[in-house]
Amino acid sequence: MCMSSNGKTVGSESKMLLIFIISVHIIFIAQAQRAGIKGGFNVSKLYANEVANENNFYGFNVGIYTQVLQSRALALQLELLYTTKGTKADNEASPQSAKYNLSYLELPVLAAIRLGGAGEVHVGAYASYLLNAKIAYSSILPNGFTKITDTDLKYFDYGLIAGLGVNVGNAQVGVRYNLGLASIANTNNAVLILGSSRIISASIYVSLSLFR
Repeated sequence: MCMSSNGKTVGSESKMLLIFIISVHIIFIAQAQRAGIKGGFNVSKLYANEVANENNFYGFNVGIYTQVLQSRALALQLELLYTTKGTKADNEASPQSAKYNLSYLELPVLAAIRLGGAGEVHVGAYASYLLNAKIAYSSILPNGFTKITDTDLKYFDYGLIAGLGVNVGNAQVGVRYNLGLASIANTNNAVLILGSSRIISASIYVSLSLFR
């Protein structure tokens, strides 16, 4: 369970917001004109001036998608994904590296711009909720530094998405780029090590339409 910087569990307001977002997705799925499953692989890392020598983290994504408000040229696409992101990075203030393995429930909302029957361009935004954080350090931290745990990280993230999908029968093969806009550090301890780090990621995916 993710916790706030004072060690308390996440507030009921945040939980209610998460439940509301998921409920909206379920309602859209029930009214979908097209829906299916999707999955793929992610390459991600942190970006910020305070973090050096970022190495790519390889993860995955899996979930469901739905399209509503369809026309020949455009559709609204909503997705509900389990995705893993992270990095292995050094901090400029400490001669030490750490590997961050972060698991999110991600909720993209996209405009699917249709390219005839050949494919789609996807543009939009996402919100995500931190489900779990595994952080492994290469050595003992020097004096003045404390290990980061999930309680030091923000449980909500958000950003922009752009991508392209090519249709292959009832399937689609595509690529995505996610640009995180929120700093993931939530406490002074996390800011000391991570600074204003945000997550950027690229992914490849395959989706399969179950009905259309």
